[in-house]
Amino acid sequence: MIGYGPYHYRYPSGREGDASLIALSSRKASISLYVMCTDDGAYLTERYVDRLPKASIGKSCVRFRRTSDLDLDVLRELLAEAGRLGPPDAV
Repeated sequence: MIGYGPYHYRYPSGREGDASLIALSSRKASISLYVMCTDDGAYLTERYVDRLPKASIGKSCVRFRRTSDLDLDVLRELLAEAGRLGPPDAV
């Protein structure tokens, strides 16, 4: 997995660890782009469901088979917004 923007997190429960703001991973069935970013308590990727219709989008993950399935301008916008917002609060 390739990651960018390392940060340390700590939940109110006391659990803590290290993660990357953005990470890319090649899986057997798809490519996974993890965007660990929230805005107003909601995961950022969930706002892009309608704009990336060929991708499977979870709370913090965008899964796709090939880059031709994505609108790369929308993907750039998502990544730029994540960079501006920074690491999430504990969610």
